[in-house]
Amino acid sequence: MKGLKVDNLQVSFRGRRVVKGISCEIPPGARVGLIGESGSGKSVTALALMGLLGEGAKISGSVSLEGQELLSLTDRQMARLRGAKIGMIFQEPMTALDPTMRVGKQVAEVLALHQGGRRGKRQEVIKMLERVGLPAPEQSASAFPHQLSGGQRQRVMMAMALINAPQLLICDEPTTALDVTVQAKVLRLLDKELTETASACLFISHDLAVVNQICDYLLVMYQGQIVERGPLRQVLAQPKHPYTRGLLATADIAAVKPGARLPVLSDFFRGSDE
Repeated sequence: MKGLKVDNLQVSFRGRRVVKGISCEIPPGARVGLIGESGSGKSVTALALMGLLGEGAKISGSVSLEGQELLSLTDRQMARLRGAKIGMIFQEPMTALDPTMRVGKQVAEVLALHQGGRRGKRQEVIKMLERVGLPAPEQSASAFPHQLSGGQRQRVMMAMALINAPQLLICDEPTTALDVTVQAKVLRLLDKELTETASACLFISHDLAVVNQICDYLLVMYQGQIVERGPLRQVLAQPKHPYTRGLLATADIAAVKPGARLPVLSDFFRGSDE
């Protein structure tokens, strides 16, 4: 099966297991929400998938993308995949963007890194900034990160993550730092871009209401384990695990998202959960 496949992924720091043997599959085009409270292991899982954990982390199991095993790759080999086959949108763009570099150049560098000889493709960068809804994209391209609003900086991060049309986009709490109005706009843009690019998406959040707006499938993580999984509508309508029921009880969800796109995922829910 193509797409992302995670099998018995475990991550430990100084002998303490943070991620305790999780398995899942994300086929092409699927949108999967990974939800859980702070400290449940969500972000560590994302960083493990991206190969961004430090030397102090002990990782075992298997992570493969399009049949290629990722955990055995060198740092240099993994760097070639980031931004090309795997894109990531982080929670706080001010820490992810270089404050000394104009945003257009930062987007252009991602393009040039993975598509050699295209460093001068300014119009391609401008077009991407326009696609993610930046006002006056040519002027925005010449701005430094601090000259943009929080929502605009997050759109720059979206442009950087999507400009090479990655097979998988990992979003780690991408709207947490935004107010509700801006959050809704960013989610609509993300929904539109995922539809156009057909990229698979792993959307990490602690907020069921946010996941409900973007995802079709749900993984619930608690204390380093996936304790529940299934189609989003099914899990929200009939949660089985007490932790999931607790999350749902405190979530501001008016209704389960109607008309969710549900591709055939014969192997997505294989295996049992702890």
